[in-house]
Amino acid sequence: MFIKNNNTRAALIALLALGSAAAWPRVAAAETVLRIGMTAADIPRTLGQPDQGFEGNRFTGLTMYDALTSWDLSSADKASVVIPGLATEWKVDDADKTKWVFKLRPGVTFHDGSPFNADAVVWNVEKVLKQDAPQFDASQVGVTASRMPTLASAKKIDDMTVELTTKEPDSFLPINLTNLFMASPAKWQSFYDKAEGADAKAKSQAAWTAFARSASGTGPWKMASFTPRERLELVKNASYWNKARVPKVDKMVLLPMPEANARTAALLSGQVDWVEAPAPDALPELKQRGFKLYSNEQPHVWPWQFSRVEGSPWNDIRVRKAANLCVDREGLRDGLLAGLMVPASGTFEPGHPWRGNPTFQIKYDKAAAQKLMQEAGYGPNKKLTVKTQTSASGSGQMQPLPMNEYLQQALAECYFDVQLDVIEWNTLFTNWRRGAKDPSANGSHATNVTYAAMDPFFALVRFLQSGMAPPVSNNWGFINNPKFDELVKKARQTFDPAARDAALAELHAASVDDAAFLYVAHDVGPRAMSPKVTGVVQPKSWFIDFSPVSIAQ
Repeated sequence: MFIKNNNTRAALIALLALGSAAAWPRVAAAETVLRIGMTAADIPRTLGQPDQGFEGNRFTGLTMYDALTSWDLSSADKASVVIPGLATEWKVDDADKTKWVFKLRPGVTFHDGSPFNADAVVWNVEKVLKQDAPQFDASQVGVTASRMPTLASAKKIDDMTVELTTKEPDSFLPINLTNLFMASPAKWQSFYDKAEGADAKAKSQAAWTAFARSASGTGPWKMASFTPRERLELVKNASYWNKARVPKVDKMVLLPMPEANARTAALLSGQVDWVEAPAPDALPELKQRGFKLYSNEQPHVWPWQFSRVEGSPWNDIRVRKAANLCVDREGLRDGLLAGLMVPASGTFEPGHPWRGNPTFQIKYDKAAAQKLMQEAGYGPNKKLTVKTQTSASGSGQMQPLPMNEYLQQALAECYFDVQLDVIEWNTLFTNWRRGAKDPSANGSHATNVTYAAMDPFFALVRFLQSGMAPPVSNNWGFINNPKFDELVKKARQTFDPAARDAALAELHAASVDDAAFLYVAHDVGPRAMSPKVTGVVQPKSWFIDFSPVSIAQ
């Protein structure tokens, strides 16, 4: 067993102590249970709009809930694309491209038995957009509205038809809607009617708190029990509307394990059946002992996102380009990460329809990097101090501390003095929406939050468009480039898929030429699991479908 240091030994001892009856499930022999060690330090929120980044969506969003549109996670070979979910079809209005009509799936019920219909869709849109709605919950806005910033309103046409209106023509809307999960209005109302509070707002908050402890969506998994910071137990929804996705196991137990060595130790000792992001140096032992390893290139980027506020050292393009040329990504892949990454030369690699033709080629060229830094006024006797905020673990963060220490050493050879501000993952994610100007940035010149690149808004728009600066979305560094804004508008208002792809490729190429980020790696989503676990499909996606997974007793 791999035990790297005393802290890890202590974590392992504490972990093994959890093997008591109080901490681990005792189940009847006939019941199949899948236990998963997550990278998160806490259970993602369960009330319908998860926190913890896309790990939250993976574990408490796509499991208990559905959205109008969904990701196809059925193939390990093809890119995941948007498919019908709770909506069976949709169309933008030919005369007014701010209006979309969505036809809803009939016969769907929430876990509490209440019907899914147009009223439920309107209610769920208004929970994050309409501040005077009784169910409006400000705590859900940041992780939802920022992912679909043009959605303005929803209107019922009939029981199975809704009209959604955007603030401007937006061809990305059906993709963005994969993030709006449908919670049960009837279940929430039952809690609201019983809630105590000085006013309607207090009662609403109490209702959402109660709902989070006894959630109701339409998804393939139902909440069974929930202990904050310890465990979430989900059971299969045998009456799920998509019979092909009724779960194969009876119960799934989700356990927060933010430390990679502790997760790996838990798998090796049989405490869990599946872990996200195992410790890379433990891979040989895991393979030797028969554990299964899964990975696949994901549309997910591990970057430094630069501050562009006044006085930031990253405002000099020579400095931004130098940092991108000073990192040996192949060395990082083959050494520290044991092959578990793809070197990044942008948000998209050659062959992707949104790649374009950037003139700045991101590669390892230390001499060129040093020359750029010298032109900018730096050298062996005059280092440039840069501070980056990162986390010790978290969704998609891969191995953030070792990776950042690698960058710290690499960039030192190009006259950078890198300082790291290490904070808890969910705090880092919250700070991401507050921006570089906020006190929570603690004077950092960059933030290390990984990002999904599955759709145009997530991959490009929320970072590059000036109007996406906090608190609207994730332009943490306050980039303000008129060319980016022009290209975003062009892509968003282009409804022909081929022409839209061309506009997005132009936008991506422009961002690479501007060295908008320090592009380091694409995640491959490594997972390790017991040989008892079968039926796993590792898609080319940040998400995964747990429904087809089986486990032998």
